[in-house]
Amino acid sequence: MKLVRFVLVGILFGIIMAKSEAISWYRIYEMFHFDAFHMYGIIGTAVTIGAIGVFLIKKFKLRDFHGNPIVFFPKDKTYKRYIFGGTLFGLGWALAGSCPGPIVVNIGYGYSAYLIVLVFAVIGTYLYGLLMDKLPH
Repeated sequence: MKLVRFVLVGILFGIIMAKSEAISWYRIYEMFHFDAFHMYGIIGTAVTIGAIGVFLIKKFKLRDFHGNPIVFFPKDKTYKRYIFGGTLFGLGWALAGSCPGPIVVNIGYGYSAYLIVLVFAVIGTYLYGLLMDKLPH
């Protein structure tokens, strides 16, 4: 029964992604060609809301659902891993026409080709889990 709230938030997330057209491969295509501001506006809004959320979590020392303190680890000063990871993520995003969030929304909309993207996203996540100890963090 506790999972119902997470399912409801997931449904709300899917509706927002669909209505904002963030699941559209064409919008993603426009973004990577710098033809439109649409996706940058969505991403900028998400980053702003996330930054405000982190600020509030730190300011009020909020806790997670289990009552544990939310801990933010200090940032590493090296940027090579961020450049590599961001490039790899961006290439996957450009090739798939979707970042990980909207994959399931696209499947729900009936775009069955995204089942292939989902399978490879799960394989990539599994491989990351296997190689995690050998990768820079």
